[in-house]
Amino acid sequence: GYIADSRIDGQVQPYSQQQWYTRDSAIGSWLNAVWNMVFSGVEGAPAQSFPNPPYTTLDTTPVSREKPFLYLDGSDYKVFLPELRTDARGTTWGSGTPRGTSVPLTQFYVAQPGVTAATLNQALMQGLHLLLTPGIYHLDQPIEVNSPNTVVLGLGYATLVPDNGVTALKTADVDGVRLAGFLIDAGTVNSATLLEVGPTGASADHSANPTTVQDVFVRIGGAGAGKATTSMVINNRHTIVDHTWLWRADHGTGIGWDTNRADYGLVVNGADVLTTGLFVEHFNKYDVQWNGERGRTIFFQNEKAYDAPNQAAIQNGSIKGYAAYKVADSVSTHEAWGLGSYCYYNVDPTIVQHNGFAVPDTPGVKFHDVMVVSLGGQGQYEHVINETGSPTSGTDTVPSTVTSYP
Repeated sequence: GYIADSRIDGQVQPYSQQQWYTRDSAIGSWLNAVWNMVFSGVEGAPAQSFPNPPYTTLDTTPVSREKPFLYLDGSDYKVFLPELRTDARGTTWGSGTPRGTSVPLTQFYVAQPGVTAATLNQALMQGLHLLLTPGIYHLDQPIEVNSPNTVVLGLGYATLVPDNGVTALKTADVDGVRLAGFLIDAGTVNSATLLEVGPTGASADHSANPTTVQDVFVRIGGAGAGKATTSMVINNRHTIVDHTWLWRADHGTGIGWDTNRADYGLVVNGADVLTTGLFVEHFNKYDVQWNGERGRTIFFQNEKAYDAPNQAAIQNGSIKGYAAYKVADSVSTHEAWGLGSYCYYNVDPTIVQHNGFAVPDTPGVKFHDVMVVSLGGQGQYEHVINETGSPTSGTDTVPSTVTSYP
């Protein structure tokens, strides 16, 4: 679960929730933790104590920008665009009016299901933002966001379905795009990618005004057999991905090891990318593949694909299984806090996963508070990160943890 920009006067009790991230908020107190509770920029957060209890606490969030929201100003609808914060702590609105800018709804194209991708792109070319009202949008070509500071805001989890193997949405190498509040549902014809932030080789500096991807979920299968090689690709530098759930379905309609094939969840090629609240589950190969320099992650939740038919199906060359989170061998600087991966190989419980996390052995690559766990002994991990960390064992659902790596 996830909480952000919220004030809770009383006590938060997550009960059986296993992994939880709270960002830029204020709480009265926090009771209980199962495996992986992460806080950044939270007033009243419990002190750092991983692994017992498993609290990972950062005083501030390095960079954050709350997602846009629709509101009524008198009789006029507007969309509020909160401003960028660095070293954020507490809510954006605690001292009164939130800081940011308002855009009248007249500067948006208000889309309804049934509209074509060509019509959406024509509106974008005219300099309008997009407000996607609830429903399902079938796309025969990508939505192309080419202008800086463009907002694409979905309501009620507006759902984009790419037909004929296209990419649902692409952005240019520009400043300040805001993508928020929509779901991409893979189509029946395999898409190479579902969401691309920036073109291949993007290199512009966006540190002063990054693109944000918030409450954007991806689903492959579940509603029907969908396929996509890679769900989300981040090429633009300084992009912030905040609260995303990339899910290759493990239940619902159209599921099976090859029925809803999806090899990679998130692939990061751009430098200086930050993910806060990263949930990626069940992909056939790497759930996260990070190729860009100076990447940072605060909170990662993962389940390896339940439905692997046997050991051979997940074999990665000479390595047993694909790590949940792989930092490319070429990367020299990367840092991550509060990460958990678990396995539940219920089709073949004898499957062994070498590790949950695979990273280059270099001083600039640092991981803090990392865990793996086997659910009821359905499959096992040999290590937590690289060759470090105790193996999971038996049928007890007890995490293996590493507090600091290297």
